[in-house]
Amino acid sequence: MTNYKALIVLFLLVMAGCSSTSKISNAPEPSENKFSYLALGDSYTIGESVSVDQRWPVQLSNRLNERGIKVAPPKIIAKTGWTTGNLLDGINSELDVQRDFDLVSILIGVNNQYQGKSIDQYEEELRTIFNKAINHSKRGKEGVFALSIPDYGVTPFGKPNEEKIREEINAFNAVFREVAEDFEVDFYNITPISREAETNSGLVAEDGLHPSGLMYRYWVDLVVDEVAQKLPEN
Repeated sequence: MTNYKALIVLFLLVMAGCSSTSKISNAPEPSENKFSYLALGDSYTIGESVSVDQRWPVQLSNRLNERGIKVAPPKIIAKTGWTTGNLLDGINSELDVQRDFDLVSILIGVNNQYQGKSIDQYEEELRTIFNKAINHSKRGKEGVFALSIPDYGVTPFGKPNEEKIREEINAFNAVFREVAEDFEVDFYNITPISREAETNSGLVAEDGLHPSGLMYRYWVDLVVDEVAQKLPEN
């Protein structure tokens, strides 16, 4: 791969969060006649290397609107390179204590794995994130859902360490699922979809690492029916 060295540099910048053009998204305040949506995460939620309209939370809100379920543009608290600790800092600085949302999604953990953070630390901070998500949900745990961590080991970037990445992502996802079950929050397993990128290059963004808009669409295909049921009828 002719641009391999360039990709290595990009990966270190992206995954470590040393430098990124992706900022916390300050979406417009939802209007009174629309459901509100808070998306918490990292590069996968902010949609590194795809356009704003291809981010999966944006695709999800658009799909719900197509069904006649009026959902405002999502408030996204996410940044490339963020760990659970970074996300907690973002939540604390970005959210008003009294602000609640009709939907809250959680997808976090890949940078804990990549940066070699303790899985025990991940669990501890993840539980705090779930508590905060539920506290900011108008309907408590019923309005919250989580997506599993994708497996970037099948991408051109992660391929040299595919087996190690797969094993560690599986371990982090096992904790993620356990925490979601403890909080009685729906957990959607999109990791198998992410692994389809091994044989379908169209599921990987141009950076050779992050999901493409098409992969995000597949994630939304998986979750949209159940997420729609979380919202009360108009």
